[in-house]
Amino acid sequence: MTTEPDAETPHRRHLSDEAATLRLGAELAPRLRAGDVVYLRGDLGMGKSSLARGLIRALTSPDQDVPSPTFTLMQMYAAPDFDIAHLDLYRLTDPEEAYELGLDELLPSSVLLIEWPDRLGHLGFDDRLEISLEQADKTNSADTGKGRIATITPMGRFRDIL
Repeated sequence: MTTEPDAETPHRRHLSDEAATLRLGAELAPRLRAGDVVYLRGDLGMGKSSLARGLIRALTSPDQDVPSPTFTLMQMYAAPDFDIAHLDLYRLTDPEEAYELGLDELLPSSVLLIEWPDRLGHLGFDDRLEISLEQADKTNSADTGKGRIATITPMGRFRDIL
C-alpha cells in the first residue's frame, strides 16, 4: 500500500457477477477512513449501487438494508468509526443543487460514496478514489464479454489503497 500523493495508478479488476462486485466493495471498505470521497462511475445497470452495498455492509452489518438512493438522493449509515453518506446524484440538474446536501459539512466525519459524480460539475472533489464500472468485452477482458471491468484510480492526493 503506497501513501505517496498523486499516485494516480489505475488498477483493473474483472468482476464476473454481482457477487464479485459486492466482494470488491467489501475488500475496499476497511481501507477507507473519515474524509474519503469515492466516485462510482458507470452507465445505468453497471453495478454502482451493488458495489456501494458491499462496501456499506462490510462497514455496518451483513444484513444492512442498502437501497439505491436514486429518489432520496442520499442515504446515511453509521459505521463504528465514521458515517457513510451514499449519494446518487443522477437527478441533479444543476451542480448548485449539491449545496443543499451539505457535503462539505459531512466530509470531515464521513466517507462519501457518490454515484453520478459528474453532476457535481465544478463543485467536485479533487482528492478522491474513482471506481469506473464498464461492461467487459473482448478487447478488455479475457472473459469474452461476461461481467464487468472495474477500474480503480486514486485521484489528486488520494492514497493508493490497493
